[in-house]
Amino acid sequence: MTEQPNENHEQPGARAAEDRLAPRPLDKPSVDPVQAATFGRPRGVEGAFDKLYTPDTGNGRGQVAAARTPPPESLAEAFGRPAGANGVTLERPRDDSGLNGNARLASGSGAPLWSDAADPWRDPAAGAVLGGPAVDLEHEDPEEERPRSAMLSLPEVLFGRRVKPRALALLGVVALLVGAVGGLVGWWIADTGNSLTGEATISQAQASKERAPGSIADIAKRVSPAVLSIEVKSGDSGDVGSGVIIDPQGYVVTNNHVVSLASTDPAAKITAVFSDGTRTEAKIVGTDPLTDLAVIKVNVSNPTVMQIGKSANLEPGDAVIAVGSPLGLENSVTSGIVSALHRPVTAQGDAGAAPVTYDAIQTDAPINRGNSGGALVDSTGALIGINSSIRTDGTDGTGGSIGIGFAIPADQAMKIATALIKDGKVKHADIGINAASVSADTAEGAQAQNVAPGGPAANAGIKEGDTITKLGGRLVRNAAELTVAVREHNPGEVVAVQLVRAGALLTVDVTLGSD
Repeated sequence: MTEQPNENHEQPGARAAEDRLAPRPLDKPSVDPVQAATFGRPRGVEGAFDKLYTPDTGNGRGQVAAARTPPPESLAEAFGRPAGANGVTLERPRDDSGLNGNARLASGSGAPLWSDAADPWRDPAAGAVLGGPAVDLEHEDPEEERPRSAMLSLPEVLFGRRVKPRALALLGVVALLVGAVGGLVGWWIADTGNSLTGEATISQAQASKERAPGSIADIAKRVSPAVLSIEVKSGDSGDVGSGVIIDPQGYVVTNNHVVSLASTDPAAKITAVFSDGTRTEAKIVGTDPLTDLAVIKVNVSNPTVMQIGKSANLEPGDAVIAVGSPLGLENSVTSGIVSALHRPVTAQGDAGAAPVTYDAIQTDAPINRGNSGGALVDSTGALIGINSSIRTDGTDGTGGSIGIGFAIPADQAMKIATALIKDGKVKHADIGINAASVSADTAEGAQAQNVAPGGPAANAGIKEGDTITKLGGRLVRNAAELTVAVREHNPGEVVAVQLVRAGALLTVDVTLGSD
C-alpha cells in the first residue's frame, strides 16, 4: 500500500530553503575496468544484494529458492509486524485512545511519520538539515537545576525486587567466604612469622618467691631502716660513709674517720640519709680516734633502732650480713661468714693522729669504701660489729675488696658509744710502755721500749728489753695485740703480765692506768 501525504500538511519540498541543504549532485566517475571486474556486481544482479538462486537447470538462469523455514512463533510474535499491517514497514505510535498509528493512517486520519515540520529526521526523502543544539542555551534558566536520574538506594536493591534474593544470598555467602579466607591467611602469616620469630612458651612459677624468716632478704628488710648513709661536706671536700641507729633518741654510731672532717672543720656539715630517702642534719656527740669510733645524733622522731647482739658469742664460720653505702650506693647488702676473731688491726690515724688499733672481726662479706660505719649483723639480724676497714691488693691502698674486711666488735663499740653519749669522751686502760713486735725461733711477743717512769709498767718492775708474751688470759704475739689486750680491761684494773727476761719466764701484776 502506497502512503499518501495528508493534504492538510505541508509537503517536504515546501520547507524554507534556509532550513535545508539541497541534495548533492550525482557524480559518477569513470570506473577502472580491472577494478570493475574485481569488485563489480555479478552478472544479472541489479540491486545492492543478490537474490538466492538454485543451480542452473539448463536454461541459463537459476531459480529463486523456496522460502526458508519460518521463524519460531515466539520470535514472530515479538518482532513481527502487527496484524493488519501488511505492506507497512514502519509502525506509527499509538494515540491517547490506544489506536495504532497504522490503523489511523489506513482510515485516512493519520499523517506520515515525517509530516511534522519540527522533526525533519522522520522524512526519508529530506535532505540534510542544520538543526539547533540539543539544549536551548538562549532560553535556559541558569538557576534551574537540570533533572538527574534517580539512584538506587540499598532498600531498593535489597527489597525492591531489583536483584533476585537468590543472587543476594549467594553474594553474602561469597563475601563471608572471602572474609574467612582472608582472616585465616592473616592468622597463618602472623603465627608462622619467620625462622627467628614465633610464639614463646614461658613457664611460670607455681608459687611466689618465699622469703622465710631468717633469710637474707628478710634480715635486710628489717635492718636496712636502721642503717644510714652519712655525707660530710666542707666546700669542695667531703666524705661518705654509713652509720647505725642504736637509740630511739637518734644516736648513731659510726667510724671516726667518716666524720673526722666535721670534727676539725666548724664549717663542715653532716647530712644523714635514711633508707626511705629522708635527709636530715646530724651533729657530732663525741669521737674516739684511738678505736676509730664516733657518735652523732639526728633529730628524728620514732626512728627504727638496731637490735644489739653479743660479739663475744661469735665463732668462725658464722653467717654475717653487711649493710651500708659502699661508694655512695645506699642500702647495699652483702653476705659472708666470720673468717676470724680477735684479729688486731692497726691503721694510720687521720691528719697525723696516733695510730688506730682495735680487736677486729675478720669477714669475707664484700665491703668497700663507704661501708665504713655500717652494720655487720648475724643470722638473727642483731648487730655484732661496725664495719671499719678492708685489706686491698693495691700498692697505694686504694683498691677494692678482696674478701678481707674488718669490723669493730659490737661489745667494744657499744662500750665506747655509751661513754661518748654520757661524757662526750672516753678513757682507755694504759700500761705505760711503747712496744715493738719481736719473734724468735720458739717464741714471739711485744718487746718493751721507752718504759714511762712512774707508769703502770715501771711500778710493776717491767724494764726495757723485756718481752711480754701474755696479758691476763690473752696471748701477746706482737705490739698491736698488746694494745688491744690492755684495752680489754678498765683503768685501775690489776692484770697478770707474763714476760721473758734474759731467757727467764717471769709473771708480774700490773695496775693499769688511763690514757
